[in-house]
Amino acid sequence: MIALSLAEIAAVVGGKTYDIPDPSAEVTGPVVRDSREVVPGSLFVAFVGERVDGHDFAAAVVEAGAAAVLASRPVGVPAIVVEDVQAALGALARHVVERLGATLVALTGSAGKTSTKDLVAQVLRRKAPTVFTPGSLNNEIGLPLTALSATEETRFLVLEMGARGIGHIRYLTGLTPPRVGLVLNVGTAHIGEFGGREQIAQAKGELVESLPAAEDGGTAILNADDPLVRAMASRTKAKVILFGESGEADVRAENVRLTDSGQPAFRLHTPSGASDVTMRLYGEHHVSNALAAAAVAHELGMSATEIATALSEAGSLSRWRMEVTERPDGVTVVNDAYNANPESMRAALRALAAMGAGRRTWAVLGKMAELGDEALAEHDAVGRLAVRLNVSKLVAVGGREASWLQLGAYNEGSWGEESVHVSDAQAAIDLLRSELRPGDVVLVKASRSVGLESVAQALLENGAEGEVAAR
Repeated sequence: MIALSLAEIAAVVGGKTYDIPDPSAEVTGPVVRDSREVVPGSLFVAFVGERVDGHDFAAAVVEAGAAAVLASRPVGVPAIVVEDVQAALGALARHVVERLGATLVALTGSAGKTSTKDLVAQVLRRKAPTVFTPGSLNNEIGLPLTALSATEETRFLVLEMGARGIGHIRYLTGLTPPRVGLVLNVGTAHIGEFGGREQIAQAKGELVESLPAAEDGGTAILNADDPLVRAMASRTKAKVILFGESGEADVRAENVRLTDSGQPAFRLHTPSGASDVTMRLYGEHHVSNALAAAAVAHELGMSATEIATALSEAGSLSRWRMEVTERPDGVTVVNDAYNANPESMRAALRALAAMGAGRRTWAVLGKMAELGDEALAEHDAVGRLAVRLNVSKLVAVGGREASWLQLGAYNEGSWGEESVHVSDAQAAIDLLRSELRPGDVVLVKASRSVGLESVAQALLENGAEGEVAAR
């Protein structure tokens, strides 16, 4: 964080200082909520969780070098005490971003937020120092913590914004007001909580409503291929840039194809020129993500050639998102187990089909959460798609939702042992260890709550065992 005195922080958050011998002392380290991340000069934020109370670590973090604790009660060590720690954290983030003067880019969408955020950051940091959301810390706590990690040298601040209801993004944009707002898509993720795609669109569109007017530098970057996103142009006074494969898009892709290894390649067109891109990431769905990143970079002054080079060299920065690893025996494991919704599940299956051309393919799939009344139809559709894409074997893992995946496969014409329903991750591991052969490609994907990353990890950690089984 930029250096601020404890007195200034107390004034910004409306807090009282306790046990602080020198209010002019500065916080020079990061703002953290995990006591294990404290370094000299840190500000430790004490949240009260369901199982852990951060206040209990106050003495330990100060001993480790923290300048003070942001707390909701006195803790016997240097502290700034406020009524609401979360609100205080947000107020501090707002103060810091206003002082920084960095260009703030915010993005949201039903699918692909984290992958796109990582692409935007990797492209922009070629132009100037860039700070961006780590992983998926995109809520009312993770977002201000990311903003507070910016320094005086930061020129671009890229923030992912998640929403679980109407008003959430409006709240986040109040903490960190963006100049550039990017909306990727409106899908069915969390549809059970929102109630419908129109409600999801209403929530996501709060981002473009928050932007400055065009004459003040505001820019809304919208997906031309998604009608609900494109319609958001009427909800903003900012300049509108469209991206997508539509001929009307300002930033678009032509000649889209997948390489033999399943990596997308295309001709990137921007208002400033065109250039070829071949990505290191896997799956055609990354084309839309790349175009979104290209639109941001173009708006911020990068040429088509610079953007294409950066996109071609960009990798995956967040774990368990289409992580592709080949074992010594030639088995390829695709770990995409961080999360799942209908859109990302279809994209991952298509990537599996492309990567596995001429090889045996396995789709180890589990529950997609928070789909509400759409859950049965969506799981059935994914099972059917696996059959249509000629996936060699579907392994549906878990309870009711997994049975719907297998039912969809059966109804689409899966016969014999082409699909199987197993009770849990360990059962899936046992099955794969006994049946995998050299050269097979295995996709592992489900909502985070299912924990299917353990399947991918077991296959990789026991590569030698798998090699013996295959022989």
